Amino acid sequence: MSRTLILLRHGQSIWNHENLFTGWTDVGLTPQGEEEAKEAGRLMAAEGLGPDVTHTSVLRRAVETADLALETAGWSAVPTRRHWRLNERHYGALQGMNKKETADEHGAEQVHVWRRSYDTRPPALEPGDERHPSRDPLYAGLGPSDIPATECLADVVARILPYWEGEIAPDLEEGKQVLVVAHGNSLRALVKELGDISEEDIVGINIPTGAPLVYELDEGLRPISSRYLGDAEAAQAAADAVARQAG
Repeated sequence: MSRTLILLRHGQSIWNHENLFTGWTDVGLTPQGEEEAKEAGRLMAAEGLGPDVTHTSVLRRAVETADLALETAGWSAVPTRRHWRLNERHYGALQGMNKKETADEHGAEQVHVWRRSYDTRPPALEPGDERHPSRDPLYAGLGPSDIPATECLADVVARILPYWEGEIAPDLEEGKQVLVVAHGNSLRALVKELGDISEEDIVGINIPTGAPLVYELDEGLRPISSRYLGDAEAAQAAADAVARQAG
């Protein structure tokens, strides 16, 4: 018996549109992002999918995307769990900076390393910086070791694995259909875990906004198949656009 897992990156956010490093900054969706979320709901419903549980990050753009997709599909009663471990990668001192302007200042090669290498972190936020998550009431219950000042993709993989093992995987093992609404890097971390993808290869995988990625998994939660819903060429074009973003 196969298990169904649906991964959905949030719709276009305000800072996606403005080409800014977002990370843990809590911004909402653009009108286009809202439409992407609704279209994701329509696509999932048209495929006859029906999640038993939804997992999201605590960030507004993921929560809004999940709410709009579920409402559009007629699944408003589906229980939803939210957790900081599904948050986007924390971009440290780059958060709020324009990607192209950052590349102009520091050099495109350096910014590419910060943005795309597996284990190189961007410059960290100082503890007194108003952007530091320790100053956000949303994370008041976290211990100091759980609050990042910057992260690389390897850090995201490390923080997301306990949630995968403790929450998402058990739901799938019980036979539940699971929807995860999160972010480009937190979903990339899940994709790496699912497919046992190498550190070198995972950094080249780009996940477009608002495009449901459906996995069929075997009883050991290993992928049998995966595919984007909707227009495959459009999903690939959107993924390519993510890769081309300056910085």
